[in-house]
Amino acid sequence: MKRRFSLLALLVAAVAVGLPGVLTSGAEAKTKAPVLLKLRCVPASLKACKSGVHLTVGQQLQLSGHGFKRGMRVSFRWSKGALATKLAITKTGWTARVPTGTTTGKIAVTVMDSAGRRSNKLSFTVIAPQPVAKPATTTATGDLPAVFAGNGMWIWYVNKSEGGDLAKIAAQAKAADMDTVYVKSADGGGTWSQFTPALVAGLHALGLKVCGWQFVYGTNPTAEASAAAASQIAGADCFVIDAEGAYEGKYKSAQTYMTALRAAVGPDFPIGLTSFPYVSYHPKLPYSVFLGPGGAQANLPQDYWKDIGGTVDAVSAKTVADNRIYGTPIAPLGQTYSGASTSDLARFRSIWAGYGAKGLSWWDWQETTSAQWASLQQPQPTVVPADPGWPALSKGNAGDQVLWLKEHLAAADPSVPVDDQFTAATTKSVMAFQTARGLPATGETDAATWQALLTLAPVMADFS
Repeated sequence: MKRRFSLLALLVAAVAVGLPGVLTSGAEAKTKAPVLLKLRCVPASLKACKSGVHLTVGQQLQLSGHGFKRGMRVSFRWSKGALATKLAITKTGWTARVPTGTTTGKIAVTVMDSAGRRSNKLSFTVIAPQPVAKPATTTATGDLPAVFAGNGMWIWYVNKSEGGDLAKIAAQAKAADMDTVYVKSADGGGTWSQFTPALVAGLHALGLKVCGWQFVYGTNPTAEASAAAASQIAGADCFVIDAEGAYEGKYKSAQTYMTALRAAVGPDFPIGLTSFPYVSYHPKLPYSVFLGPGGAQANLPQDYWKDIGGTVDAVSAKTVADNRIYGTPIAPLGQTYSGASTSDLARFRSIWAGYGAKGLSWWDWQETTSAQWASLQQPQPTVVPADPGWPALSKGNAGDQVLWLKEHLAAADPSVPVDDQFTAATTKSVMAFQTARGLPATGETDAATWQALLTLAPVMADFS
Protein backbone atom coordinates (compact mmCIF):
# COMPACT_ATOMS: atom_id res chain seq x y z
CA MET A 1 0.00 0.00 0.00
CA LYS A 2 1.24 3.45 -0.85
CA ARG A 3 0.40 5.03 2.44
CA ARG A 4 1.50 8.63 2.14
CA PHE A 5 -0.69 11.63 1.33
CA SER A 6 -0.03 13.51 -1.87
CA LEU A 7 2.56 16.28 -1.49
CA LEU A 8 -0.14 18.93 -1.82
CA ALA A 9 -2.28 17.38 0.91
CA LEU A 10 0.70 17.05 3.22
CA LEU A 11 1.65 20.68 2.72
CA VAL A 12 -1.90 21.78 3.39
CA ALA A 13 -2.07 19.61 6.49
CA ALA A 14 1.28 20.85 7.72
CA VAL A 15 0.20 24.45 7.38
CA ALA A 16 -3.08 23.61 9.08
CA VAL A 17 -1.30 22.51 12.24
CA GLY A 18 1.12 25.41 12.22
CA LEU A 19 4.38 24.11 10.80
CA PRO A 20 6.57 26.93 9.46
CA GLY A 21 6.23 27.73 5.80
CA VAL A 22 9.08 27.68 3.35
CA LEU A 23 7.78 30.24 0.88
CA THR A 24 8.98 33.38 2.62
CA SER A 25 9.66 36.20 0.18
CA GLY A 26 11.73 39.31 0.85
CA ALA A 27 8.59 41.46 0.97
CA GLU A 28 6.96 39.12 3.49
CA ALA A 29 10.04 39.20 5.69
CA LYS A 30 9.57 42.99 6.07
CA THR A 31 5.88 42.77 6.98
CA LYS A 32 4.42 41.95 10.36
CA ALA A 33 2.36 38.98 11.42
CA PRO A 34 -1.39 39.28 10.91
CA VAL A 35 -3.39 40.81 13.77
CA LEU A 36 -6.87 39.71 14.85
CA LEU A 37 -9.08 42.42 16.36
CA LYS A 38 -12.58 40.98 16.45
CA LEU A 39 -14.73 37.97 15.55
CA ARG A 40 -18.37 38.25 14.48
CA CYS A 41 -21.14 35.94 13.30
CA VAL A 42 -22.26 35.88 9.67
CA PRO A 43 -24.90 37.16 9.58
CA ALA A 44 -24.62 39.19 12.76
CA SER A 45 -28.38 38.82 13.29
CA LEU A 46 -28.16 35.10 14.06
CA LYS A 47 -30.30 34.32 17.10
CA ALA A 48 -27.51 32.32 18.74
CA CYS A 49 -25.18 35.34 18.50
CA LYS A 50 -27.17 37.78 20.61
CA SER A 51 -24.97 37.11 23.63
CA GLY A 52 -21.66 36.38 21.91
CA VAL A 53 -20.22 34.59 18.91
CA HIS A 54 -21.91 31.18 18.82
CA LEU A 55 -21.77 29.24 15.54
CA THR A 56 -22.32 25.70 14.36
CA VAL A 57 -19.91 23.74 12.17
CA GLY A 58 -20.17 24.97 8.58
CA GLN A 59 -21.34 28.49 9.44
CA GLN A 60 -19.26 31.55 8.56
CA LEU A 61 -17.13 33.57 10.94
CA GLN A 62 -16.18 37.18 10.16
CA LEU A 63 -12.64 38.22 11.09
CA SER A 64 -11.56 41.84 11.53
CA GLY A 65 -7.90 42.79 11.74
CA HIS A 66 -4.74 43.79 9.89
CA GLY A 67 -2.32 42.11 7.52
CA PHE A 68 -4.84 39.74 5.94
CA LYS A 69 -4.56 38.24 2.47
CA ARG A 70 -6.91 35.95 0.61
CA GLY A 71 -6.02 32.29 1.15
CA MET A 72 -4.25 32.67 4.50
CA ARG A 73 -4.71 29.73 6.86
CA VAL A 74 -7.29 30.20 9.59
CA SER A 75 -6.77 27.67 12.39
CA PHE A 76 -9.50 26.52 14.77
CA ARG A 77 -7.95 24.95 17.87
CA TRP A 78 -9.24 23.17 20.94
CA SER A 79 -7.67 21.00 23.64
CA LYS A 80 -7.79 17.79 21.58
CA GLY A 81 -6.91 19.08 18.13
CA ALA A 82 -7.00 21.68 15.39
CA LEU A 83 -8.43 22.08 11.91
CA ALA A 84 -7.98 24.84 9.37
CA THR A 85 -9.53 26.51 6.37
CA LYS A 86 -8.67 29.40 4.06
CA LEU A 87 -9.40 33.07 4.62
CA ALA A 88 -11.84 34.44 2.05
CA ILE A 89 -13.03 37.93 1.14
CA THR A 90 -16.78 38.36 0.66
CA LYS A 91 -19.33 41.17 0.71
CA THR A 92 -19.33 40.78 4.48
CA GLY A 93 -15.56 41.19 4.69
CA TRP A 94 -12.91 38.65 5.70
CA THR A 95 -14.59 35.34 6.48
CA ALA A 96 -13.84 31.69 7.19
CA ARG A 97 -16.18 28.73 7.61
CA VAL A 98 -16.00 26.71 10.80
CA PRO A 99 -14.38 23.51 9.43
CA THR A 100 -16.29 20.26 9.53
CA GLY A 101 -14.88 18.13 12.31
CA THR A 102 -14.48 21.03 14.76
CA THR A 103 -15.70 20.05 18.21
CA THR A 104 -18.27 21.93 20.27
CA GLY A 105 -17.14 24.33 22.99
CA LYS A 106 -14.59 27.14 23.16
CA ILE A 107 -12.44 27.39 20.02
CA ALA A 108 -9.32 29.54 19.61
CA VAL A 109 -8.86 31.19 16.21
CA THR A 110 -5.57 32.33 14.68
CA VAL A 111 -4.55 33.49 11.19
CA MET A 112 -1.23 32.41 9.70
CA ASP A 113 0.60 33.92 6.72
CA SER A 114 2.68 32.02 4.17
CA ALA A 115 5.83 32.74 6.19
CA GLY A 116 4.40 30.71 9.07
CA ARG A 117 3.72 33.70 11.35
CA ARG A 118 0.64 33.44 13.52
CA SER A 119 -1.65 36.18 14.68
CA ASN A 120 -2.84 36.58 18.25
CA LYS A 121 -5.67 34.32 19.43
CA LEU A 122 -9.33 35.19 19.74
CA SER A 123 -12.02 32.74 20.82
CA PHE A 124 -15.63 31.95 20.03
CA THR A 125 -17.99 29.06 20.81
CA VAL A 126 -19.05 26.21 18.54
CA ILE A 127 -22.53 24.99 19.45
CA ALA A 128 -24.43 21.89 18.41
CA PRO A 129 -26.83 22.43 15.49
CA GLN A 130 -30.56 22.41 16.05
CA PRO A 131 -31.90 18.85 15.77
CA VAL A 132 -33.43 17.91 12.44
CA ALA A 133 -36.41 15.68 11.78
CA LYS A 134 -34.13 12.75 11.00
CA PRO A 135 -31.27 12.35 13.49
CA ALA A 136 -27.81 12.80 12.01
CA THR A 137 -25.86 9.61 11.41
CA THR A 138 -22.14 9.19 11.05
CA THR A 139 -22.33 6.59 8.26
CA ALA A 140 -19.98 4.64 10.51
CA THR A 141 -23.07 2.69 11.46
CA GLY A 142 -25.24 0.74 9.08
CA ASP A 143 -25.20 -2.51 7.17
CA LEU A 144 -21.46 -3.21 7.25
CA PRO A 145 -20.65 -6.62 5.74
CA ALA A 146 -19.75 -9.01 8.56
CA VAL A 147 -16.26 -9.69 7.20
CA PHE A 148 -15.33 -6.01 7.73
CA ALA A 149 -16.77 -5.94 11.25
CA GLY A 150 -14.59 -6.39 14.32
CA ASN A 151 -10.83 -5.88 14.21
CA GLY A 152 -8.27 -6.52 11.49
CA MET A 153 -4.62 -6.09 10.56
CA TRP A 154 -3.11 -5.39 7.14
CA ILE A 155 -0.28 -7.46 5.69
CA TRP A 156 1.90 -5.98 2.97
CA TYR A 157 4.44 -8.79 2.74
CA VAL A 158 3.52 -12.16 4.24
CA ASN A 159 7.17 -13.16 4.68
CA LYS A 160 7.77 -10.07 6.84
CA SER A 161 4.82 -10.83 9.10
CA GLU A 162 5.84 -13.40 11.73
CA GLY A 163 8.26 -14.72 9.10
CA GLY A 164 5.30 -15.97 7.09
CA ASP A 165 4.43 -18.54 9.79
CA LEU A 166 0.64 -18.85 9.51
CA ALA A 167 0.26 -20.39 12.96
CA LYS A 168 2.08 -17.42 14.53
CA ILE A 169 0.05 -14.96 12.47
CA ALA A 170 -3.18 -16.56 13.68
CA ALA A 171 -2.02 -16.70 17.30
CA GLN A 172 -1.02 -13.02 17.32
CA ALA A 173 -4.23 -11.96 15.59
CA LYS A 174 -6.43 -13.93 17.96
CA ALA A 175 -4.61 -12.55 21.01
CA ALA A 176 -5.60 -9.05 19.83
CA ASP A 177 -9.19 -10.15 19.11
CA MET A 178 -8.70 -9.78 15.36
CA ASP A 179 -10.96 -11.64 12.99
CA THR A 180 -9.65 -10.56 9.58
CA VAL A 181 -6.26 -10.16 7.92
CA TYR A 182 -5.95 -7.98 4.81
CA VAL A 183 -3.24 -9.45 2.57
CA LYS A 184 -1.93 -7.77 -0.58
CA SER A 185 -3.10 -9.82 -3.54
CA ALA A 186 -2.47 -7.58 -6.56
CA ASP A 187 -0.81 -4.40 -7.77
CA GLY A 188 -2.27 -2.77 -10.85
CA GLY A 189 -3.03 -5.45 -13.41
CA GLY A 190 -0.70 -8.03 -11.87
CA THR A 191 -1.47 -10.54 -9.14
CA TRP A 192 0.93 -11.15 -6.25
CA SER A 193 2.34 -14.64 -5.86
CA GLN A 194 1.98 -14.54 -2.07
CA PHE A 195 -1.83 -14.63 -2.27
CA THR A 196 -2.54 -18.28 -2.99
CA PRO A 197 -5.39 -20.72 -2.32
CA ALA A 198 -3.04 -22.48 0.11
CA LEU A 199 -2.44 -19.25 2.07
CA VAL A 200 -6.16 -18.50 2.27
CA ALA A 201 -7.09 -22.07 3.20
CA GLY A 202 -4.33 -22.18 5.83
CA LEU A 203 -5.53 -19.00 7.53
CA HIS A 204 -9.14 -20.15 7.30
CA ALA A 205 -8.20 -23.39 9.05
CA LEU A 206 -6.69 -21.31 11.85
CA GLY A 207 -9.91 -19.32 12.32
CA LEU A 208 -9.15 -16.14 10.39
CA LYS A 209 -11.02 -14.42 7.58
CA VAL A 210 -8.88 -13.29 4.67
CA CYS A 211 -9.35 -10.23 2.52
CA GLY A 212 -7.25 -9.48 -0.57
CA TRP A 213 -6.28 -5.93 -1.48
CA GLN A 214 -4.88 -4.22 -4.54
CA PHE A 215 -3.28 -0.86 -5.27
CA VAL A 216 -4.86 0.51 -8.44
CA TYR A 217 -3.61 3.07 -10.96
CA GLY A 218 -6.45 3.40 -13.48
CA THR A 219 -4.22 3.00 -16.53
CA ASN A 220 -5.71 -0.39 -17.50
CA PRO A 221 -8.90 -0.78 -15.47
CA THR A 222 -10.05 -3.97 -17.19
CA ALA A 223 -6.79 -5.76 -16.38
CA GLU A 224 -6.89 -4.39 -12.85
CA ALA A 225 -10.42 -5.72 -12.38
CA SER A 226 -9.29 -9.15 -13.57
CA ALA A 227 -6.38 -9.14 -11.11
CA ALA A 228 -8.74 -8.09 -8.33
CA ALA A 229 -11.21 -10.87 -9.11
CA ALA A 230 -8.40 -13.43 -8.81
CA SER A 231 -8.49 -13.00 -5.03
CA GLN A 232 -12.05 -14.32 -4.95
CA ILE A 233 -10.99 -17.31 -7.03
CA ALA A 234 -8.23 -17.96 -4.47
CA GLY A 235 -10.87 -18.13 -1.74
CA ALA A 236 -10.80 -14.61 -0.25
CA ASP A 237 -13.72 -13.61 1.96
CA CYS A 238 -13.60 -10.00 0.77
CA PHE A 239 -11.57 -7.56 -1.30
CA VAL A 240 -10.39 -3.96 -0.84
CA ILE A 241 -9.57 -1.43 -3.55
CA ASP A 242 -6.68 0.87 -2.60
CA ALA A 243 -7.23 3.94 -4.80
CA GLU A 244 -5.01 6.94 -4.06
CA GLY A 245 -3.30 9.77 -5.93
CA ALA A 246 -2.72 7.75 -9.11
CA TYR A 247 -6.49 7.59 -9.57
CA GLU A 248 -7.29 11.28 -9.28
CA GLY A 249 -9.26 12.53 -12.27
CA LYS A 250 -9.84 9.02 -13.69
CA TYR A 251 -13.61 8.76 -13.46
CA LYS A 252 -13.98 6.77 -16.66
CA SER A 253 -11.39 4.26 -15.47
CA ALA A 254 -13.14 3.94 -12.09
CA GLN A 255 -16.47 3.27 -13.78
CA THR A 256 -14.91 0.69 -16.13
CA TYR A 257 -13.07 -0.99 -13.25
CA MET A 258 -16.10 -1.23 -10.94
CA THR A 259 -18.37 -2.51 -13.73
CA ALA A 260 -15.87 -5.20 -14.72
CA LEU A 261 -15.10 -6.17 -11.12
CA ARG A 262 -18.75 -6.53 -10.16
CA ALA A 263 -19.40 -8.56 -13.31
CA ALA A 264 -16.62 -10.92 -12.27
CA VAL A 265 -17.33 -11.34 -8.54
CA GLY A 266 -21.08 -10.74 -8.42
CA PRO A 267 -23.20 -8.03 -6.80
CA ASP A 268 -22.96 -9.32 -3.23
CA PHE A 269 -19.27 -10.15 -2.81
CA PRO A 270 -17.95 -7.86 -0.04
CA ILE A 271 -15.80 -5.07 -1.47
CA GLY A 272 -14.25 -2.17 0.42
CA LEU A 273 -12.52 1.04 -0.61
CA THR A 274 -9.49 2.44 1.18
CA SER A 275 -8.26 5.90 0.26
CA PHE A 276 -7.41 9.35 1.59
CA PRO A 277 -9.71 10.24 4.51
CA TYR A 278 -10.08 13.92 3.60
CA VAL A 279 -12.31 13.87 0.54
CA SER A 280 -12.24 17.65 0.35
CA TYR A 281 -8.44 17.60 -0.09
CA HIS A 282 -8.73 15.26 -3.09
CA PRO A 283 -11.66 16.66 -5.10
CA LYS A 284 -10.75 14.79 -8.30
CA LEU A 285 -10.62 11.31 -6.80
CA PRO A 286 -13.75 9.35 -7.87
CA TYR A 287 -15.07 8.44 -4.42
CA SER A 288 -18.62 8.71 -5.77
CA VAL A 289 -17.95 5.93 -8.29
CA PHE A 290 -16.14 3.59 -5.91
CA LEU A 291 -18.72 4.18 -3.14
CA GLY A 292 -21.77 4.68 -5.34
CA PRO A 293 -24.39 2.14 -6.48
CA GLY A 294 -22.72 -1.14 -7.41
CA GLY A 295 -19.51 -0.07 -5.68
CA ALA A 296 -17.95 -0.87 -2.33
CA GLN A 297 -20.11 -1.84 0.66
CA ALA A 298 -17.47 -0.68 3.17
CA ASN A 299 -15.42 2.51 3.39
CA LEU A 300 -11.99 2.09 5.03
CA PRO A 301 -10.44 5.60 5.03
CA GLN A 302 -6.73 5.75 5.85
CA ASP A 303 -6.90 7.70 9.10
CA TYR A 304 -3.13 8.08 9.50
CA TRP A 305 -3.12 10.96 11.97
CA LYS A 306 0.68 11.13 12.22
CA ASP A 307 1.08 11.43 8.45
CA ILE A 308 -1.64 14.06 8.29
CA GLY A 309 -0.08 15.98 11.16
CA GLY A 310 -3.14 16.16 13.42
CA THR A 311 -4.56 14.60 16.53
CA VAL A 312 -6.62 11.42 16.56
CA ASP A 313 -9.70 13.43 17.55
CA ALA A 314 -9.43 16.06 14.81
CA VAL A 315 -8.47 13.67 12.01
CA SER A 316 -11.23 11.22 12.94
CA ALA A 317 -13.86 13.96 13.11
CA LYS A 318 -12.98 15.42 9.72
CA THR A 319 -12.93 11.91 8.24
CA VAL A 320 -16.49 11.30 9.40
CA ALA A 321 -17.66 14.71 8.16
CA ASP A 322 -16.07 14.29 4.73
CA ASN A 323 -17.15 10.69 4.14
CA ARG A 324 -20.61 10.42 5.72
CA ILE A 325 -22.38 11.83 2.65
CA TYR A 326 -21.61 8.68 0.63
CA GLY A 327 -23.75 6.57 2.96
CA THR A 328 -21.30 3.66 2.99
CA PRO A 329 -20.51 2.28 6.46
CA ILE A 330 -17.11 3.45 7.69
CA ALA A 331 -14.62 0.97 9.15
CA PRO A 332 -11.50 3.16 9.53
CA LEU A 333 -7.91 2.13 8.96
CA GLY A 334 -5.56 3.37 11.70
CA GLN A 335 -1.78 3.39 11.84
CA THR A 336 0.73 1.48 13.90
CA TYR A 337 3.70 2.40 11.71
CA SER A 338 5.96 5.44 12.22
CA GLY A 339 5.99 4.86 15.96
CA ALA A 340 2.35 5.68 16.63
CA SER A 341 1.98 5.88 20.42
CA THR A 342 -0.02 3.31 22.32
CA SER A 343 -2.05 6.17 23.82
CA ASP A 344 -3.04 7.27 20.30
CA LEU A 345 -3.99 3.70 19.41
CA ALA A 346 -6.20 3.57 22.48
CA ARG A 347 -7.76 6.95 21.68
CA PHE A 348 -8.44 5.90 18.09
CA ARG A 349 -10.34 2.83 19.27
CA SER A 350 -12.33 4.85 21.83
CA ILE A 351 -13.24 7.66 19.43
CA TRP A 352 -14.41 5.37 16.64
CA ALA A 353 -16.42 3.28 19.06
CA GLY A 354 -18.15 6.56 19.94
CA TYR A 355 -18.85 7.22 16.27
CA GLY A 356 -20.49 3.82 16.06
CA ALA A 357 -17.92 2.11 13.83
CA LYS A 358 -18.59 -1.62 13.69
CA GLY A 359 -15.08 -2.42 12.47
CA LEU A 360 -11.55 -1.03 12.30
CA SER A 361 -8.15 -2.22 11.16
CA TRP A 362 -4.48 -1.25 11.26
CA TRP A 363 -1.62 -0.61 8.84
CA ASP A 364 0.48 -2.66 9.09
CA TRP A 365 1.60 -6.00 10.54
CA GLN A 366 5.32 -5.85 9.80
CA GLU A 367 5.72 -2.47 11.52
CA THR A 368 3.59 -3.16 14.60
CA THR A 369 5.70 -3.39 17.75
CA SER A 370 5.19 -5.74 20.68
CA ALA A 371 4.04 -2.79 22.81
CA GLN A 372 1.46 -1.86 20.18
CA TRP A 373 0.21 -5.44 19.95
CA ALA A 374 -0.14 -5.46 23.74
CA SER A 375 -2.08 -2.18 23.59
CA LEU A 376 -4.47 -3.58 20.99
CA GLN A 377 -5.27 -6.44 23.36
CA GLN A 378 -6.54 -4.08 26.07
CA PRO A 379 -10.21 -3.08 26.27
CA GLN A 380 -10.90 0.63 25.83
CA PRO A 381 -13.78 2.82 27.00
CA THR A 382 -16.06 4.44 24.44
CA VAL A 383 -15.66 8.20 23.99
CA VAL A 384 -18.72 9.88 22.49
CA PRO A 385 -17.51 12.86 20.38
CA ALA A 386 -19.51 15.86 19.21
CA ASP A 387 -21.26 15.57 15.86
CA PRO A 388 -18.60 16.63 13.32
CA GLY A 389 -20.95 18.32 10.87
CA TRP A 390 -21.61 17.87 7.16
CA PRO A 391 -19.83 19.38 4.14
CA ALA A 392 -20.99 22.97 3.70
CA LEU A 393 -20.98 23.36 -0.07
CA SER A 394 -21.87 26.59 -1.83
CA LYS A 395 -21.22 28.52 -5.03
CA GLY A 396 -17.60 28.23 -6.13
CA ASN A 397 -16.98 24.77 -4.68
CA ALA A 398 -16.00 21.96 -7.02
CA GLY A 399 -15.05 18.31 -6.86
CA ASP A 400 -16.44 14.91 -6.02
CA GLN A 401 -18.59 16.06 -3.11
CA VAL A 402 -20.30 18.52 -5.47
CA LEU A 403 -20.74 15.79 -8.08
CA TRP A 404 -22.37 13.54 -5.47
CA LEU A 405 -24.61 16.43 -4.41
CA LYS A 406 -25.72 17.11 -7.99
CA GLU A 407 -26.32 13.41 -8.69
CA HIS A 408 -28.90 13.55 -5.89
CA LEU A 409 -30.27 16.94 -6.91
CA ALA A 410 -30.85 15.54 -10.40
CA ALA A 411 -33.11 12.90 -8.86
CA ALA A 412 -35.38 15.73 -7.65
CA ASP A 413 -34.93 17.94 -10.72
CA PRO A 414 -33.86 16.22 -13.98
CA SER A 415 -32.80 19.58 -15.45
CA VAL A 416 -29.80 19.75 -13.06
CA PRO A 417 -26.56 19.06 -15.01
CA VAL A 418 -24.61 16.23 -13.38
CA ASP A 419 -21.10 17.64 -13.04
CA ASP A 420 -18.70 18.66 -10.28
CA GLN A 421 -19.19 22.45 -10.37
CA PHE A 422 -21.29 24.38 -7.83
CA THR A 423 -22.54 27.26 -9.95
CA ALA A 424 -25.15 29.98 -9.51
CA ALA A 425 -27.63 27.58 -11.15
CA THR A 426 -26.73 24.96 -8.53
CA THR A 427 -27.51 27.49 -5.80
CA LYS A 428 -30.98 27.99 -7.30
CA SER A 429 -31.51 24.22 -7.53
CA VAL A 430 -30.49 23.72 -3.90
CA MET A 431 -32.80 26.56 -2.81
CA ALA A 432 -35.69 25.05 -4.76
CA PHE A 433 -35.06 21.67 -3.16
CA GLN A 434 -34.84 23.21 0.31
CA THR A 435 -38.08 25.12 -0.21
CA ALA A 436 -39.87 22.00 -1.43
CA ARG A 437 -38.74 20.15 1.71
CA GLY A 438 -39.65 22.93 4.10
CA LEU A 439 -36.02 23.80 4.88
CA PRO A 440 -34.43 27.27 5.07
CA ALA A 441 -33.63 28.24 1.47
CA THR A 442 -29.98 29.17 1.92
CA GLY A 443 -28.62 27.65 -1.28
CA GLU A 444 -25.90 25.97 0.80
CA THR A 445 -25.73 22.41 2.12
CA ASP A 446 -26.15 21.64 5.80
CA ALA A 447 -27.12 18.55 7.82
CA ALA A 448 -30.83 18.80 7.08
CA THR A 449 -30.29 19.39 3.34
CA TRP A 450 -27.84 16.50 2.99
CA GLN A 451 -30.08 14.09 4.86
CA ALA A 452 -33.09 15.04 2.77
CA LEU A 453 -31.11 14.65 -0.47
CA LEU A 454 -29.61 11.33 0.52
CA THR A 455 -33.04 9.73 0.71
CA LEU A 456 -33.11 9.98 -3.09
CA ALA A 457 -31.48 7.44 -5.39
CA PRO A 458 -28.72 9.30 -7.26
CA VAL A 459 -28.71 9.83 -11.00
CA MET A 460 -25.19 8.62 -11.65
CA ALA A 461 -23.00 10.42 -14.18
CA ASP A 462 -21.93 8.43 -17.23
CA PHE A 463 -18.20 8.85 -17.99
CA SER A 464 -18.04 6.37 -20.88
